[in-house]
Amino acid sequence: MIDRAHIPSIRYLLLAGAMLVSAPAAAGEVTPDRLINADKEPQNWLMNHRTYDSQRYSPLDTINKDNVKNLKLVYAVALGGTTANENLEATPLAEDGFLYVVDQWGVLYKIDGRSGDVGRILWTMDPHQEKLPLTNRGAALWGNLVITVASYPARVIATDKDNGKVVWETNLNDQTDVQLTAAPLVVKDKIIVGAAGGDRGVRDWIAALDAASGKLIWRNYVIPAPGEPGSETWKDKNNAWQVGGGAMWVTGSYDPATNQVIWGTGNPVPMFDPTYRPGDNLYTDSVISWNPDSGKMNWYFQYVPGDMWDYDAAHSHILIDGTRNGQQVKVITHSARNGFLYTFERDNGQFLLAKPYLSNIRWTKGIDAESGKPVEYDPKKDIQVYSGQQNQTLADPTKKLCPAMSGGNNFWPSAYSPKTKLLYIPSMSSCNELTLDPSLSNKAGDWKGARFHNIERNDSDIIAADPMTGQIKTTIHIPYPNNSGVLATAGGIVFTGFTDGTFAAYDDTTLQQLWKINVGTGFDAPPMTFAVNGKQYVAILSGLSKIAQRRHDFTPELKNERNQTMLFVFGL
Repeated sequence: MIDRAHIPSIRYLLLAGAMLVSAPAAAGEVTPDRLINADKEPQNWLMNHRTYDSQRYSPLDTINKDNVKNLKLVYAVALGGTTANENLEATPLAEDGFLYVVDQWGVLYKIDGRSGDVGRILWTMDPHQEKLPLTNRGAALWGNLVITVASYPARVIATDKDNGKVVWETNLNDQTDVQLTAAPLVVKDKIIVGAAGGDRGVRDWIAALDAASGKLIWRNYVIPAPGEPGSETWKDKNNAWQVGGGAMWVTGSYDPATNQVIWGTGNPVPMFDPTYRPGDNLYTDSVISWNPDSGKMNWYFQYVPGDMWDYDAAHSHILIDGTRNGQQVKVITHSARNGFLYTFERDNGQFLLAKPYLSNIRWTKGIDAESGKPVEYDPKKDIQVYSGQQNQTLADPTKKLCPAMSGGNNFWPSAYSPKTKLLYIPSMSSCNELTLDPSLSNKAGDWKGARFHNIERNDSDIIAADPMTGQIKTTIHIPYPNNSGVLATAGGIVFTGFTDGTFAAYDDTTLQQLWKINVGTGFDAPPMTFAVNGKQYVAILSGLSKIAQRRHDFTPELKNERNQTMLFVFGL
């Protein structure tokens, strides 16, 4: 594979820099001002979560509670499909009627949706990955470029959005099995990316690249090296920090007012054997605030020190301006994989509350109201056991996990509506079983050292909760897994998809189902919405991962379901 990290000539870079300094933005260029003020163009969806606050809320209201029953499929586009088990988890981007979509191979598609009744592929950019990665969760827009990631080798690629030609490509392949799966986050003149592949023994990192040239500006590792702050929490003699995990595999948030990027991190590795890596294992299972200019860590909070159940915290952290106890507050909220809803002060990460959003939690008896740590946490212990109900050992190797390894909430994102002031949490409601198996162990984890089993039907819930109090307002139960995530709109609707192929709309107050369609192939990707010529559309990608398909072990009616990778677009 040719490393094209420095494709642009010096003359090109100088010209590009001069244009950025002296010339006004050309029509269609995605500027930092446009991204900060994304609500001023609600017809577009310019970044992964639509806005920097990751609320996944759209001000569009043409499709609403009264007319959503008339929603219909207006067009579909086949994507990927070169192998049998591809999955699509990306959120399409939309600008002025053009859609930018990425498949699992990292292939970028520009689709013309301006007619409103058909989607025509205008061009594709193929990064020529050497093998199929875990997934690819989408793209970003900056200037006249579409920024994507690819794995094997791990690269960030900038493509001219007019002609589909690669402008620059930066190779970040610093370790075997490092992957880039999260959609990039554009902050001012930088592209922020987080590394994945932690379960396979990658020491993960966050990095910033110059948006015009692709030059690496800074890179900071989640797992500290010996002597660095936090290294004292890796108390092993195995150099476990070198394969420590801490993957950043879901796109973070950004607060322009305080200039901080908020990004969650994944589990420690080896995944299920804390005896190999005694200690709290910072900065895994954490939310971290970074300065995007310097890469300096501002603050952090760790959810599950010494995690042995894969309860990572990599998925989205939502920024909310609201009222708490009669006071105006700026907070971060996170519906954690471990079954609790957390809220923090945004400026400094000060813990405010944690309340269960699941009814069946076995790993701990609760969260301490002062520290935010599990009530059983003992800083003097090298190996935490918490409630004692789930800590698998060689003498007692099989334990029932509630929530299951996947959560709770996971990469399928929650959404927040400033209209209802409610957080909508798509959550798995099942438990599973984990059995230690030393014959499978290796130092880097790689899903080794244990076997997990589905022991019951995988169902899901949609939970409406108040993030300022943690109070659950409404819950509905669905007999199929939700790996999709949710979208909230000003039309009073919550949209989501399920693994049985159902795409549905719910009332944002009562969660009453208002409309549904079954397209026959399941969803792993979150829905989004955009508008063209005043008409609103809702779009979603289909295609299930092998893990998602395994969740149908106890769902006999889906035994013969087929997997197709498609873009579906709906309208009135």
